[in-house]
Amino acid sequence: MTRKAAIIGGGVIGGGWAARFLLNGWNVSVFDPDPQAERKISEVMANARAALPALSDVPMCAEGVLSFAQTITEAVEGAHYIQESVSERLDLKHRVFAQIQQSAELGTPIGSSTSGFKPSELQENAANPATIFVAHPFNPVYLLPLAEVVPSPKSDPAVIENAKTILREIGMFPLHVRKEIDAHIADRFLEAVWREALWLVKDGIATTEEIDEAIRMGFGLRWGQMGLFETYRVAGGEAGMKHFMAQFGPCLTWPWTKLMDVPEFNDELVDLIAGQSDAQSGHHTIRELERIRDSNLIGFLRALKDRNWGAGKVLREHDAARAVAFHAEIDTAPKAEPLVLAHMQVLPVWIDYNGHMTESRYYFANSETVDAFLRLIGAGMDYVAAGNSFYSAETHIRHLGEAKLGDKLTGTIQIISADEKRFRSFVRIMKGDDCVATIEQLCLHVNMATGKSAPASAEVWGKLKAIADGHAALPLPEGAGRAVGQKK
Repeated sequence: MTRKAAIIGGGVIGGGWAARFLLNGWNVSVFDPDPQAERKISEVMANARAALPALSDVPMCAEGVLSFAQTITEAVEGAHYIQESVSERLDLKHRVFAQIQQSAELGTPIGSSTSGFKPSELQENAANPATIFVAHPFNPVYLLPLAEVVPSPKSDPAVIENAKTILREIGMFPLHVRKEIDAHIADRFLEAVWREALWLVKDGIATTEEIDEAIRMGFGLRWGQMGLFETYRVAGGEAGMKHFMAQFGPCLTWPWTKLMDVPEFNDELVDLIAGQSDAQSGHHTIRELERIRDSNLIGFLRALKDRNWGAGKVLREHDAARAVAFHAEIDTAPKAEPLVLAHMQVLPVWIDYNGHMTESRYYFANSETVDAFLRLIGAGMDYVAAGNSFYSAETHIRHLGEAKLGDKLTGTIQIISADEKRFRSFVRIMKGDDCVATIEQLCLHVNMATGKSAPASAEVWGKLKAIADGHAALPLPEGAGRAVGQKK
């Protein structure tokens, strides 16, 4: 069953929420009275479609259906999750929650994107305060996993747990804030940095660009993968955090910062900050900056994912959860047609300077398909650990089409011939109904202790023979047995 999310408020954050749900297979209904809402969300969706799939090693599921409701009632009807992302005005949020709860099904989680209000404030005078809570994300919502989930004493624990499960299912990291507080956790920290930055600009110590350079060239990179306390623990050396605290703790009494002293927020300060920011970044449009930001985040997040660290661990876990259902679609039994054994998508690191899938990735696509076949016949990693394996002896690849960034590919395999010591396979890499490459391969069964060809185990040979027999009546694939450069 396809589930539905209702997004109330279609600005930058609401549009990000819509993209996150849509690209994870949810239908999404958006309500926003802004006549430009559809255009704005379509632009966010274009960025999200280019960015989010680049973080996944499992092809994205079928995108949900996006609709725009004329009323809040229409938007929330039949919704399984509701996210409010309207302006930061408490009276407006109260009116929106009242309308939502007039039509939403009882017990439907209603998260708020508020960056400042406590859930108890949001719940004031609500018909059912138990289902209203804070789910505060970070921009871009479709890439950054954090969502601060903040309940109040009136919140229903079952609703909160359901909401956290849903957030995990769409690839987010729900950080359960145990005690409600103004601005939650992350924004309180950012506010302290922001206040000090304003003083540094106002006092002529640094420009907006110099402050940004200090962050992104130094501690920002550390924070992105270790946070604050783990970074300082490392800074303490072998003696650890206690040594760090003893060394730098006294600095807390020094007049370094002005955290409780705020510069006067007047037109002069606004013009100073805005002018420096224009000089720093005004040569890019906002959409260009968003795409630059997304590309940088993808690279950083994928590096963390390769190391199963920080936000990258969330991405890996999300892939693993989706892979179980996704790979359930591959063939598992002998039949008289090529077996569908791999589903892939072209990632940023797969493409070359021409924007096409690079040579090595066609071999990788073949390996994914053949490896799935080996697991199917019982010659997976357990078989290898026991001292037996199939080795590639010959490979011939033909490039018949083009695969580009984001394309979804399918790997099919046909067994042309087989005996106890070898099999000859013919893999087709398909983009929809188009074949973009074929890879013909001869694999030899090897006893790894002797390093020589040897018969496969009876169990493996039995499964291989059953598939080979099923494929025996198939016509020889077009292109099989070709020499390099042979004319068609």
